[in-house]
Amino acid sequence: MSNFLISCGGTGGHLSPGIALAEGLSERGHTATLLISQKRVDARLIEKYPHLRFVPIPGAPFAKDPVGFAKFVVSQTKGFFVSMKLVRTLRPAGIVGFGGFTTAAIILAARLRGVPVALHEANRVPGRAIRSLARFARRVYLPPGIDLPGVKKHVLRHAGLPVRREIARLPREEACRLLGLDPSKKVLAIFGGSQGATVLNDWARRELPHLAAEGIQLYCVTGLGKGAAEVQSLVGNDRKPVTAIFVPFCDQVAALLSAADLVIGRAGAGSIAELIRCETPAIVLPYPHAADDHQRANAEWFAQQGAGLVIEQTNLTGLTREVFALFKDDTRLQSIRARLHRLDHAATLAFILDDLESLTKKPAA
Repeated sequence: MSNFLISCGGTGGHLSPGIALAEGLSERGHTATLLISQKRVDARLIEKYPHLRFVPIPGAPFAKDPVGFAKFVVSQTKGFFVSMKLVRTLRPAGIVGFGGFTTAAIILAARLRGVPVALHEANRVPGRAIRSLARFARRVYLPPGIDLPGVKKHVLRHAGLPVRREIARLPREEACRLLGLDPSKKVLAIFGGSQGATVLNDWARRELPHLAAEGIQLYCVTGLGKGAAEVQSLVGNDRKPVTAIFVPFCDQVAALLSAADLVIGRAGAGSIAELIRCETPAIVLPYPHAADDHQRANAEWFAQQGAGLVIEQTNLTGLTREVFALFKDDTRLQSIRARLHRLDHAATLAFILDDLESLTKKPAA
């Protein structure tokens, strides 16, 4: 069997599909080493996967200001030498890059050592790393309907995002109890991606009394460094207790999305893929400063499928109005769930695994 290197650090949107791919390769008898960033969010996310091998490598995102650019150049240079050593030592059959600032160094090292490269882009606007490195790849995976100029047809494959096997819908009552919520009450989840979203956290605290008054429980994932864990017990209009939970990080994503009647979140490709897998209705607010405004493209596609609503973060009054309207319209929520069900492509991981095995298969002697 073969050994693979998977570059997937920097954000949960890169790391989560890398973990899904590594577990899929392992189940087929291959070995995989995941190259991650030195960021805190990566270190926190990998705690749940002691059976996988992770190697932090130097790297920093591209920046135009002189100090940021110097840091980028120095860290990428260090990352390149670390990558060359890894390729020389581990002799991988193939290297897969999921984009982000940890990808360039290992892809260049692979190119110099003649190792087959595959790149995966989950967003509907390919990022800088994928655009720049695609010419070195023997395979480029892009979302259905998306092409990249300069990528030849025999290189391109259309595929969704590999979702971790653990992300699957649970019975709602079980999911609520895992999170300390009452299954008899509605649940609103705030899930601003792996790093949280301050604007959503602030909205949640501001609207909390109104949500509780209507008997709506809140589970808010604030993001690391954006507040300590906290549980509040409020009272609804019916004089019954209503729970509100704030946590910096959630490693029970399947339970959270299964318990939630509605999610408010960002429009990263990873978040959208997990919402689809768990069939959870959502309102997404694209992060306005995302590179190439890719979250807006993701959100527009999501809305076009009838799978969720899109609201700009400058329109928080509209967000409040839509949240309460949706909680009063079970028929609409069920219709959204049905559309999410039709969007799920559970075979994505198997398709990519089959293709990678074909790509890296050595010719018979």
